[in-house]
Amino acid sequence: MTVIIGLGIFIGGALIGFILNKITGNNSQENQELADKISQSDKALVQYKTDVSEHLDSSAKLLEQMHSTCKDAMAQMAQSTKLLHEATPEESSAVPFFSQETQDQLAQTVQLRHNNSNRTSDEEITEAPLDYSGNPSGLFEDKTQSVTNTMPDKKELS
Repeated sequence: MTVIIGLGIFIGGALIGFILNKITGNNSQENQELADKISQSDKALVQYKTDVSEHLDSSAKLLEQMHSTCKDAMAQMAQSTKLLHEATPEESSAVPFFSQETQDQLAQTVQLRHNNSNRTSDEEITEAPLDYSGNPSGLFEDKTQSVTNTMPDKKELS
């Protein structure tokens, strides 16, 4: 009988050990899967950091090129402005806007306008304007208007 009890304890222990191995083995397997995901995420993060770094480097190079181009353009604009100032005569009256004849006519027109300042005094009007006169006329007349384009009745057509 001792052998049977020993065999029963052995089988029971094996069964309990098998069940505990399955329970703890799943946690270990899940832990391994999570560790794999973490390593993949770390690799993706490192790749992302590398991509961002390369992007920032290329952006910095482009901005440096733009700065250089702008400096060159500003220098060229300054040189062009300097040449334009040297080529432009100092006197603005070298080329008049109007010819001498036109300037004389404008001066005469101004004097004529000033001479007409002795205008006659305005008369005071005490009557109302014609729009507000007492006798209605035109569209505002109180007559009923006759219709000239009437349609014949349907009864007359049949």
